[in-house]
Amino acid sequence: MPISTPTRAPLRIDGATLRLVRLPLVTPFTIATGTMTEKVFPLLTLRADGLEGYAEGVMDPLPDYLEETVAGAMDLIARVLLPQVLGRSFAHPESLARAFAPWRANFMARATVEMAFWDLWAKSLGLPLQTVLGGAGEAIDVGVSLGIGPVAGTLERVATHLEQGYKRIKLKVKPGHDIALLEAVRHAFPDAHLTVDANCCYTLADSDLIRGMDDFALDYIEQPLAWDDIHDHATLQRRIRTPLCLDECIRTVDHARKALQTDAARVINIKVGRVGGHAAARQIHDLCQSFQVPVWCGGMLESGIGRAHNIHLSTLPGFTKPGDTSSASRYFTRDIIEQKLETEGGRMPVPKGPGIGVTLDLDYLGTATLSVQDFAA
Repeated sequence: MPISTPTRAPLRIDGATLRLVRLPLVTPFTIATGTMTEKVFPLLTLRADGLEGYAEGVMDPLPDYLEETVAGAMDLIARVLLPQVLGRSFAHPESLARAFAPWRANFMARATVEMAFWDLWAKSLGLPLQTVLGGAGEAIDVGVSLGIGPVAGTLERVATHLEQGYKRIKLKVKPGHDIALLEAVRHAFPDAHLTVDANCCYTLADSDLIRGMDDFALDYIEQPLAWDDIHDHATLQRRIRTPLCLDECIRTVDHARKALQTDAARVINIKVGRVGGHAAARQIHDLCQSFQVPVWCGGMLESGIGRAHNIHLSTLPGFTKPGDTSSASRYFTRDIIEQKLETEGGRMPVPKGPGIGVTLDLDYLGTATLSVQDFAA
């Protein structure tokens, strides 16, 4: 799928602001690797021609999802990535992404800068981000991700979200909190679209247990094995019927190719921050389409800025499974954007207007900001 060609001169980046933002969560969110009570993240603003582009980093304070950390990313963005782009002109976001080619990994930090430029570039063209990415539609199907908690409480949460129209229920699991949970949920909700997400907490020694999940008609099992082991997932897929979905393992288009060629993934979760930005996300999307493998957009408890990016990306045609772009009010009492990103009957409207279609609530952002760095070309 070709990326749209701009009809304007290259865009010169004149300045930037890098904030560290803290948003408390409405309720703690527990997965196999721990519990989050707040979201702390870098928020980047890029400026050009009187316009602003926004993006947020999705790395965690500690390296418990992938290797990157908030502190390391903030330092890399400030000392290396921004100096590479400030004062320079770029004809397309892909050319900016190529400027970061010498640096290994650090995909989330690179994505923060690249995604902000996508927003800026789309605004300079007067087009929504979904249009320049090649997406279409006014709304996307939305699923919900439920953290680990008591089974009785989880049943109540499943019922509430199904009543609200969510198209898929994802249950976080871990050893000792898996089969009994699935038995209870599937018995209570025999027709619900269910998936589980293990966040890498099992090994091949647990194959028999994981094979037991075949009995619950799951749409897929997400990332049950190690975060960097595509090979073992291919072995596991040969032992079970339920499709495997990879998340942490897929950080480049080559990772996706190897997973698809070896049947390690029959579904792929594309997190735009995890793979280095929209350009890489599109490449993985297109590759999966060539293999006729569905994709969906995962979430990292983003604020409205990251959530808006995810919504626009999810309008590409290969995103045929509901993503994690559920209502922002599930996570935050107040968001840092002026618009409300809320689902309607299990569908999330695509923000309208140029770029990502949302604007910063600067008054509230000021109260949520822990630090600010300004940069000029």
